[in-house]
Amino acid sequence: MDKKLGGLLLVFFLLFTVFASSILFSTQLSSITRAKEDYVPSAKASLLFAYPLLVKADGTTKSTISVFIRSDKGMPVKDRKVTITATIGQLNMAEVTTDEKGKATATLTSTAKGISVIGAAIDGTLKMTQPLSITFE
Repeated sequence: MDKKLGGLLLVFFLLFTVFASSILFSTQLSSITRAKEDYVPSAKASLLFAYPLLVKADGTTKSTISVFIRSDKGMPVKDRKVTITATIGQLNMAEVTTDEKGKATATLTSTAKGISVIGAAIDGTLKMTQPLSITFE
């Protein structure tokens, strides 16, 4: 075998051994190489839905409002307080905490006819950018 090839093989195996031992026995290196999860909510990436959008104004028929809190990268953000507001009607819960999937749900009823504009704020300060409306007939 050629001396240069033997030297290269020796250097390769030495570097491989150092790398493998640093991976197995070093916690600092593993914390650097792991991906960081994104927990910062984004008002633009978060979603606000309601169904149905046309509801009877009888005080019992409900529209379900769902808020999905997402980060800028589209990852769900859990354990955030979402404050839901409505211009007309009564919410069953005005403040809801997001679950593991970043979802918070509330229902809205009304005895008054009209259009209710729904808004949401994340942690009381970050206002969502897209409101929606529910019509009560």
